[in-house]
Amino acid sequence: MKWTESTRPSTGRTQWRVELSKAQPAWGRPAVKCYFVEGVGLTCVLVDGRFGPQVTHEGNRLIGRVPSELFDDMESYAIQHDVGLRSSPGGDLSVGAFDIELGAQRAGDAVVTWALLFNTGEIAGASWDIAPAEVWRHW
Repeated sequence: MKWTESTRPSTGRTQWRVELSKAQPAWGRPAVKCYFVEGVGLTCVLVDGRFGPQVTHEGNRLIGRVPSELFDDMESYAIQHDVGLRSSPGGDLSVGAFDIELGAQRAGDAVVTWALLFNTGEIAGASWDIAPAEVWRHW
């Protein structure tokens, strides 16, 4: 476990990141990163597509999947439950009713999905307002 502290210029609030790795991390990459904001608490959890634990939401596996298959599942869920889809800052689809952003990262010669679970609370309007910039560069 690794603990990092910084101050977010846009809010002036102190932000912490806790990284959780497997016992023998491959390439030193954390399996999960948890982000905390002063006065708010836990705001985001980033789960790596290669090394993170499996996460499911509403019966959909989110981690380590072929992106097109997961995005098809998200679209089917949205149609079946009459909820909207939205696009992440990286252009990936997710269900509007979920506080989850999905993305893709390289896994050798393949590409697999990662997930950001977030809670904007009362200090942000959307995931890109609350998540640190490093999240959107998670390849």
